[in-house]
Amino acid sequence: MLKQRVLTAIVMLLVLLPALFHPQPWPFLALALVMVGAGGWEWGRLNGLGGAGSWLLGLLVGAACGLAWAAGWPQASLRELWLAAGAFWILTTLLLLRGGVAAWAAVPRMLRLCGGVLVLLLAWLAIAQARVLGVEFLLSVFVLVWAADIGAYFAGRALGQKLFPRKLAPAISPGKSWEGALGGAVVVMVVGVVWSQLSPQVPGVSGNLYALLRDAGWPVFVLAVLFLTVMSVSGDLLESLVKRSAGAKDSSQLLPGHGGVLDRVDALLPVLPLAMMLAVLVA
Repeated sequence: MLKQRVLTAIVMLLVLLPALFHPQPWPFLALALVMVGAGGWEWGRLNGLGGAGSWLLGLLVGAACGLAWAAGWPQASLRELWLAAGAFWILTTLLLLRGGVAAWAAVPRMLRLCGGVLVLLLAWLAIAQARVLGVEFLLSVFVLVWAADIGAYFAGRALGQKLFPRKLAPAISPGKSWEGALGGAVVVMVVGVVWSQLSPQVPGVSGNLYALLRDAGWPVFVLAVLFLTVMSVSGDLLESLVKRSAGAKDSSQLLPGHGGVLDRVDALLPVLPLAMMLAVLVA
């Protein structure tokens, strides 16, 4: 299992890194389009569509992203869209996590499917705009999610239920603890502060998310980083909620040893659009 996981990770890096660091954004945007299309296929399967229906949903997600690309949205000013996306994610997260698995199962399937298309389209568009802003900006968003995940893993293993007797969300994801969530927040904050301090302070120029938030003031920096960390954890919980409702352990087996595409990007789905929202608010 470990060998398979490592081999899959190596293959993914060999594909992702050349696309990410290509002088032009389009290779990474094209790769991201394929990935969200695969995520659409997984979403269909998790929400009761058959084989053909899931394939059609994946193609619909890819086509929607392609149309947005052809319309020039990755380079456009989308302030209102990102503000609306932020409101959508905050409201959806509160409602679904409060309602739990039973509330998700009660949502009409067509609404769940349309919501999945919207979420994946927003994620792709946020990736596209972040990459257009620069590789460092996109990496700063990725690193926030990775730092939250790594910090939560080690803090959870070391301190799980030693400070707080209750799990974070036992009915949705029994393995997550409050200690892990707090450990992830601490690691993200440290990474953000260090990265922001290493970034030059040039008026009007912010090459990464942390420098952009730093330039808006340290109170804004702290609140924004904590907010994104919370939403990173929420994205993970929301995917767990959907999988638990579907009775699935993984979103698919597209990535041997890692599960599916949604399993790898669940935390990024809310964080990417919300990072773009914060970027347009503080820019």
